[in-house]
Amino acid sequence: MGRFWSLVFLLVPVLGVACFAFAPMYKIWLPKDISQHGPVIDHLFYFILWLTGVVFVITEVALFWFMWRYDSHGRSNPVKFTHGSHTLEIVWTIVPAAVLLFIAIYQMNAWAESKMRNPAAGPDGILGTADDIPALLEVTARQFEWRLRYPVPEEIRKQALGKDSQWDSTKDPIKDLFVVNELHLPVNEEIILDLKSADVLHSFFLPNARVKQDAVPGMKIPVWFRATDTGSYDLVCAELCGWGHYKMKGRLTVESREDFNKWLEERFREQMATQDTASTAKGE
Repeated sequence: MGRFWSLVFLLVPVLGVACFAFAPMYKIWLPKDISQHGPVIDHLFYFILWLTGVVFVITEVALFWFMWRYDSHGRSNPVKFTHGSHTLEIVWTIVPAAVLLFIAIYQMNAWAESKMRNPAAGPDGILGTADDIPALLEVTARQFEWRLRYPVPEEIRKQALGKDSQWDSTKDPIKDLFVVNELHLPVNEEIILDLKSADVLHSFFLPNARVKQDAVPGMKIPVWFRATDTGSYDLVCAELCGWGHYKMKGRLTVESREDFNKWLEERFREQMATQDTASTAKGE
C-alpha cells in the first residue's frame, strides 16, 4: 500500500513538469507585454519560476524515493530512529538563505527600473526643482471604481470650448477632465501618474504593462512606465478591497498621440456640455 501512495505522489512532479512544458504554448504564465521595462520583469519571473521548479522536482522525487525505498510492508527489519544531523541542518539552512540573497541582488535592476528611477525628476534627476515633469493624470481608487483626472492643456480646452485667440484661460472654470474606469494613454511616451486612494487599500494593476502598485489612503504615489504597443488592455484592482472588489474593472487604451488628444478634446467637450445642461436645469 505504501508503494501505491508513492506512485500517487510521483504524479505531482510529473504533472508539474507537464505544466512547465505546455504552459508557454497556451500563454498561461504572462499576458502580452506592452511595457518598455517588461522584458526585465519577465526575465526575473521566469528565472525564479525555473529555480523554484527545479527545487520542486528534486523535493518531490526525493519524497517518492523515500516512500518507495522505506515502505514498511516490504521491510522485515525494525525501524531505527535517529536524532538527526546537525551538519545537514546547517547546510539546508545556509543554502536557501544564500539563494534568497542571490535573488535579492539579482532583482535590483528590475526594482530600480520600475520603482526608483522616477522620470518625474526631469533631466537633473532631483525632485522638487524647476525641470520636474508633471504627471499626465491622477488616478484615485475608491470602492469600487477608478476615478481619473486629466489636466487638459489650454490649447485643447480652446478647441473644445470654441474660444477665440483672445480667450483668457485664467477665467476658465474647469481645467480638468474627469472620467471613470477609462484610462487612455499615448503610445511610446513616458507615462507618469499620481496614484491615490479615497478609502481603503487598493492595488493598481495593469498586467500587460507589468505595473502593480498599491494605492494607500493618505499617500500620493508616483507610477511610471512606457507603453510600446497600441490596443485595449485590462485595468483591475489586485487587492481585496471589499464586497464589490470584483466590480473594480477598467480598460486601458493605448493609442497614438493624435488619437489621444482627439479623445481628450471630445470627452472634455462632452463634460462641458453636460455641465451646461445641468446648470440650465438648475436655472443658473
